[in-house]
Amino acid sequence: MTERTKVYSIHRAMFFCGAMVLLWFCMVAACAHASVALLMEEPYGRFGAMNPTGHAAIYLNHVCADSPTVLRPCHDGEYGAVISRYHKIDGYDWVAIPLVGYLDAVDDVSEIPTAVDREKVKALRNAYRKEHLLDLAPSTRGGRAPKGEWIQLVGSSYDRTIHGFEVDTTAEQDQRFIAIFNDRRNVGHFNLLFHNCADFSRVVINIYMPHAIHRNFIADIGLMTPKQVARSLVKYGKNHPEVDMAAFIIPQVPGTIPRSHAVDGVGESLVKSKKYLIPLTILAPAVTGGVVVAYLADGRLKLPKRAPVFNIGDEENTGQPDPAEAPAREPLALTRGPVATAATPTGRVR
Repeated sequence: MTERTKVYSIHRAMFFCGAMVLLWFCMVAACAHASVALLMEEPYGRFGAMNPTGHAAIYLNHVCADSPTVLRPCHDGEYGAVISRYHKIDGYDWVAIPLVGYLDAVDDVSEIPTAVDREKVKALRNAYRKEHLLDLAPSTRGGRAPKGEWIQLVGSSYDRTIHGFEVDTTAEQDQRFIAIFNDRRNVGHFNLLFHNCADFSRVVINIYMPHAIHRNFIADIGLMTPKQVARSLVKYGKNHPEVDMAAFIIPQVPGTIPRSHAVDGVGESLVKSKKYLIPLTILAPAVTGGVVVAYLADGRLKLPKRAPVFNIGDEENTGQPDPAEAPAREPLALTRGPVATAATPTGRVR
C-alpha cells in the first residue's frame, strides 16, 4: 500500500467516524425533546380535606432555574425546573425550583430516600433551605427553620401523589417563555378564587399553546382548578396529536406520612360531599342542580390507573418506561358519555 493510499484510508476512516458521531448527536437531540408538563398534585392534610382541588405546577424539562426567580436554558445533565405561583413567599408571584429539589428536597438523585417520616422530611427540607433558599426563607434568630409556606417549594413528593400531563415543545418556545418571565414583574398577588396556582398554570401553558386552557364557567363556577387545567390539556392533546401528549404519575414517597387525597374540581367536590350538597340544594336548588348536571356532562376526568411512573434520570426525563416493559395502559380521557381517548403502551395519549 502506497503512502498516499494510507493517508487516504486514514482520512476516510476519520470522516466515517466523524459522520457517525454527528449522527449519534443528532439522534440524541431528537430523543431529548423539550416538553412542558402540568403537575396536578393531590391535596393533603386538613386544608386538603376542606379544599380538595389540590395544587398545580408546571414542569419544564429544558428550562432551568438560574435562581428561584430567574430562568435560563438548561445545561447538559440538568433535569429542568418546576415553576408555580405561591402565597407569601417573600413577596414573589412565582418561584422556580430544580426538579430534584422540588420533588425530593435534595440536590442529587443518589440522595433521594426510599422512605420517610416527618422528622426526615423536616431535616431534608431544612438542609435544602440552608443551601439554596435562605433569601426566600431566612432562619429565625435562634437559627431554626422559619414557619410559613416555603415548605411547599421542596419535597412535594413526600406529601402527595402527583399526576403529570406532558406535551412536546420547541427550543424557540422555551426561549420565548424564558424571555417573557424574566422580563415581567414578579410581585405576588395570590388570590384563591381568581389568581391561584391553577390560573398561573393556565397562563404558562397558553404561552406555549394559545387558547389551550380555559375556564369551565358551569362545572367549576368559573374558578380555575388544577383538574380543569388537566381536562383542557387532555382535550387539546386529543385535538392536536402533533403535541404527542403523554401522562405519567409521581407516587407519594412511602413512609409514615399520611397519604394524600384524590383531586376534585369545584362541581365534583360538591357532588361528592353531602355536607356541601345538602345545604346548597336547600338554599339554591336550581343553581346546585345546574352545577351537578354540568359536572356529569363536562366536568369529569378519568385518570389512567396504571400510568407510567416518572423516574428522574430516565433517558427523556418524561417518565416513559422502556416500551418492552410498559404495562397495558388504561384509557385517559375527558369522561363525557362514552367518549374516551386511549393511551398507547408508552403512555402517549392519542
